[in-house]
Amino acid sequence: MSIIRNIDVTMQSEVSFDDACRQAIAEAAETLRGIMSFRVKEFECVVEHDRIIAYRVTGKFVFEVER
Repeated sequence: MSIIRNIDVTMQSEVSFDDACRQAIAEAAETLRGIMSFRVKEFECVVEHDRIIAYRVTGKFVFEVER
């Protein structure tokens, strides 16, 4: 039987939502093994002077805990 764990993360990109997701996965993969999914829960744009300056995603990583 496996133990499955969930953690929430937020990542920001100046390029796009897609880039923010890819960066979140790349960053998490440096310390987590066995990532099974990244479920995006929220998208957010950071606005300054009526222009989008950054894209944020908040999501949940699901991964198997190693023993």
